[in-house]
Amino acid sequence: MNNENQTRENLLVVWSSADKEVALSMVFMYVRNSKKKDWWERVKLIIWGPAAKLLAVDEELQGHIEIMKDFGVEICACVTCANMYGVAPVLESLGIEVIPMGEPLTDMLKEGWASLTF
Repeated sequence: MNNENQTRENLLVVWSSADKEVALSMVFMYVRNSKKKDWWERVKLIIWGPAAKLLAVDEELQGHIEIMKDFGVEICACVTCANMYGVAPVLESLGIEVIPMGEPLTDMLKEGWASLTF
C-alpha cells in the first residue's frame, strides 16, 4: 500500500488534553464513529500526557474506552507519561497497550496517516 492510500485509510488521534468535556464531546465521539461508520480503515488512539492521568481516575471515560475497543479502535498510551503520573498499571488493566510512543508515532506520521491532536 502506498503512502497516498494510507493517508486516506488510516487515522491517528493523539489525545493529551486533561479536559473531560473535550474527551467526551470531541475525541471519543469522533474516534468511536470513525470505526463504527467505517470512515477510516484503521483508527488508532494514543493517550498522551495529562489524558493518561484523567483516564486512570474517571470510570465514565474508561467505559467509553471499552466501547471504542469493541468497535475496533486500536488504543495505546505513552509509557513515559503513564509512569510519570503513576498510572501505567491502571491503563494496562483497561487493556490499553502502554509502550514507548516516540518511534511508533513518528513512523505513522512518516507513513502518511491522517492525524488529529486534542
